[in-house]
Amino acid sequence: MNFYPLVFVHGFNGWGGGEGINGVLPYWGATTGDLIKYLQREGFESYSASVGPVSSAWDRACELYAALRGTTVDYGEAHSRKYGHRRYGRTYEKPLFEGWGDEDENGNIKKIHLIGHSFGGNTIRLFVHLLANGCPQEIEAGGDSVSPLFTGGKSGLVASVTTICSPHNSSSIYKFVLKTHLFNIVLYLTAFYTGTAGRSFLNGKMVDFHLEQFGLSDTPGKKDADKYLKSVRGFLNSSEDTCETDLLPESILEFNKTVKAVDGVYYFSYPFDSTKKNSLTGLILPIAKSNPVILPLGLCISLQKQFTNEKTGQVYDDEWRPNDLLCNTVSETYPFGEAHTDFDGKGTPETGVWNVMPVQQGDHGTAIGLFADKEKTRAFYLETALMLRRL
Repeated sequence: MNFYPLVFVHGFNGWGGGEGINGVLPYWGATTGDLIKYLQREGFESYSASVGPVSSAWDRACELYAALRGTTVDYGEAHSRKYGHRRYGRTYEKPLFEGWGDEDENGNIKKIHLIGHSFGGNTIRLFVHLLANGCPQEIEAGGDSVSPLFTGGKSGLVASVTTICSPHNSSSIYKFVLKTHLFNIVLYLTAFYTGTAGRSFLNGKMVDFHLEQFGLSDTPGKKDADKYLKSVRGFLNSSEDTCETDLLPESILEFNKTVKAVDGVYYFSYPFDSTKKNSLTGLILPIAKSNPVILPLGLCISLQKQFTNEKTGQVYDDEWRPNDLLCNTVSETYPFGEAHTDFDGKGTPETGVWNVMPVQQGDHGTAIGLFADKEKTRAFYLETALMLRRL
């Protein structure tokens, strides 16, 4: 039994609990109500972190560390030099909560349970990897000023990692996205939208883009003198340091070669499926009550013919047809090649391996309460919180 805080990390284009938009539509809970507040009422210390909605897993992990510590974001000397952006970001005057890593009167360290939705899962995986193993390149490049995040030896600060709808092995929708040039369109729209809104009164009040490293957004309360077009151009030139690029199969393949489950930390994954085999055609298709906005993408995934990725060698066959409308269910189970075991939430899970939970019915948004049943959504997160407390 433990009473460690639950720290929730949002996915691509998401937001944290401290942003104005969260008061209108909470990321965690969406149309079913604020899940963080619900869990707090149920006796679980819970927090919703805010990281860059379009940033790379690396940049997001650095922001998460600074938010938890109450310090200045350090993206690393080597990383920042490689991608051509500033090394330091905003300064958090106060930590997300007090006491992370401190010892209590019995000598026990206050750890955290990390829960990530979608790309938030990739983010917390990298975060724990850096805490445990550090980064030799950053230690060499940073010298005396290297961030503690990159020095390793801190796996004892995290009790568990839970991923929900996370694309551990990318998504077969990438082929459609690249073929239709949707990838470049999204990247350009991201740059201009975040650059414009990030320099307006909206930043820090309604939304927060966390792109100070590129000069694309002002730190809330401060002014940035960089020229707008220069900042946009710099972001686009560094497009490999973005969420969009991180989600490509070849990027995730390299990510998975380095980022492994850490001994002593519990890993859980919740895959979702919003499809069903049609009795007349035999096809696996999205169910009727799926989110209509992203249903076409799910349909595209279901109807894709078998193909092989030339860069990774991954074969996308019938096993990849079930999906949550954005990501293949099989990809959400565990990072291919890592140790894993099926787990139903009962009994004693293993540390250092992926405990794959039963597949949940619902789409990518249902998983966080968007157009979902309120009682089922809350029951799912309460059961998860109780499972983590029993560790």
